[in-house]
Amino acid sequence: MNSMHVARFTAAYWCVLVAALLPMVCSYLAKSAGKGKSRGNGGFDNHDPRGWMAQQTGWHARANAAQTNSFEALPFFIGAVIIAHQLGAGQTLLDLAALLWVFLRIFYIMMYVADMPTVRSALWTGAFLVNIGILFLGYR
Repeated sequence: MNSMHVARFTAAYWCVLVAALLPMVCSYLAKSAGKGKSRGNGGFDNHDPRGWMAQQTGWHARANAAQTNSFEALPFFIGAVIIAHQLGAGQTLLDLAALLWVFLRIFYIMMYVADMPTVRSALWTGAFLVNIGILFLGYR
């Protein structure tokens, strides 16, 4: 009987999708400051979105900063997950590590928006260390 490898969409790959959506959630939060207002009355300005965001303050500005950081964290996470898969990392451990990374990043965003910088930085560090762990899961 011929054994054929069938690729499957793992939980870690689903985590990549969630990670790619996190910046969009942050963007929605950041832009909610202008919801229901006309552009002339301080509502979101799609003609100059970056200029409009630069004028935001408080938790809306922090949500925008969390968006930027979420985009910055994304390539390393995607690369680590792909490399771990390619190196044959144990699937269960890889899936759990990817889920942990996503949860740490979600809590990171929550702490960023809530203006809790010490906890936020601890969560960022934890997620970064988990990401390094993911990268080396398949190392032999």
